[in-house]
Amino acid sequence: MKIRLKRIDIQKRVTVEVLLNSGAMGLIMSSEFTRKQEFRLKKIKRLIEYTVKVNIYYQGHRESMEIDVISRQK
Repeated sequence: MKIRLKRIDIQKRVTVEVLLNSGAMGLIMSSEFTRKQEFRLKKIKRLIEYTVKVNIYYQGHRESMEIDVISRQK
């Protein structure tokens, strides 16, 4: 499905395709995507190194979220 994300730091919006997994324990996005969209990364002290803050828009609803960033395994 498509949703809109809004970067909180510079108020920039981007529409993206997302994959929903009802069994997931949290929200994640790829480090490649965050670099391409120039998200401001926040370093954290746990297995996942960074998070990003966004507003998510879907069907007239808005929710503020902090999403974990993961690196693609090669």
